[in-house]
Amino acid sequence: MTPTNPAAAPARTIVVTPFLKTVRAREGAASSRAPAARLDEAVGLTRAMSVDVVGAEIVPVSRPRPATLIGEGAIEGLKAIIAENEAGLAVFDTHLTPIQQRNLEKALDCKVIDRTALILEIFGERARTREGTLQVELAHLSYQRSRLVRSWTHLERQRGGLGFVGGPGETQIEIDRRLIGERIARLKAELEEVKRTRTLHRAARKRVPFPVVALVGYTNAGKSTLFNRLTRATVFAEDMLFATLDPTMRRVTLPSGRQIILSDTVGFVSDLPTELIAAFRATLEEVLEADLVVHVRDISHPDTDAQHDDVVAVLGDLGIDEESLRAAGLEVANKIDCLDSESLAYWRARSARANGLVAVSAQTGDGVDDLLRAIDTRLSAMHREISVTLGHDDGRGISWLYERGDVVEREDGDDGVRLTVRLSADDIARWEVMRRRNGGADE
Repeated sequence: MTPTNPAAAPARTIVVTPFLKTVRAREGAASSRAPAARLDEAVGLTRAMSVDVVGAEIVPVSRPRPATLIGEGAIEGLKAIIAENEAGLAVFDTHLTPIQQRNLEKALDCKVIDRTALILEIFGERARTREGTLQVELAHLSYQRSRLVRSWTHLERQRGGLGFVGGPGETQIEIDRRLIGERIARLKAELEEVKRTRTLHRAARKRVPFPVVALVGYTNAGKSTLFNRLTRATVFAEDMLFATLDPTMRRVTLPSGRQIILSDTVGFVSDLPTELIAAFRATLEEVLEADLVVHVRDISHPDTDAQHDDVVAVLGDLGIDEESLRAAGLEVANKIDCLDSESLAYWRARSARANGLVAVSAQTGDGVDDLLRAIDTRLSAMHREISVTLGHDDGRGISWLYERGDVVEREDGDDGVRLTVRLSADDIARWEVMRRRNGGADE
């Protein structure tokens, strides 16, 4: 039996953010995040991996080296820092080629992983559902397949993660490209089955039906805390990046009495690995199918605007353009409890002026009632008015219209009950089918 050491100390880790000065100068300061902000995010991501971050460095790069990315002087400086802090892991907040990774490991005399491997590792530790674990493994194998060069043809599988950080795990599988390809094919087939199941679930919800409202946003923007506040649920919510990986859905009753299904989704992040975007498409389809998308922002974060742009970019990749998001979605300015008085006044004023922007604190509940009303209003705006006349004894039909729609006017006369109702397109179609079956007299 393989010995284990559950009390082993977390890996001592150095976080490195390469600062490509030529790219910065070419793109302009306004279009690129400050190196310090990038480093802070990289440190947050690394800490989410349950390691001991003992150092963080910004490394200027005037000309990227094909072999090592950074220059010899930077390597010597990092090597001294790693030795001084007795670090066994260096996390580079950028994409490294397989050759760059191997050369840096030799030069720094420690394990090296890049941003893609870091995010995959976090996802590997956090995924809980069957779908989540399948998606993570698919992304992991797709990433590792590109790194199978020469004699290095093994993958390390380790309990609780994907094996990027640790050494040989409890089991080690010798595998080649052909076996990885076969496993990827099986995973894709299983995920197709998951997608079919999700399609059935969506069809079942449409038969109920309740509008689906999806919370999206940058990782650690407070989506899960807001989800718990709105649903009184106990979804895992911590002040850490990627606290939520698996989509969660709960029913919520809006102020009008209308019921919705609220969906909490995985947080986005800048430079999200392409492997993950492809692998998590089945999960993100919940966003595509949502009746309303609510973009949750951490407005207390110094990079809130850049985070907003990253989320919009990912949604655009999924087929939801910014114009559609602005027209049919809502934006939530979250964490107002973390603002100073001047910033708080600014966001409250902006929220009061802008249609589709609500300032809230998911932590304290401030503004949450306004958000529920805004969701109610947006969903109502997507409905169309119809007028129907029902008999006084048609309690079932009257009840159905009150339950599914917004009754904006009612007249009780000798010939029956006349209702003006706002209904979704799907509900109007269902109503018409019901009335044809029952021989009703809709107008």
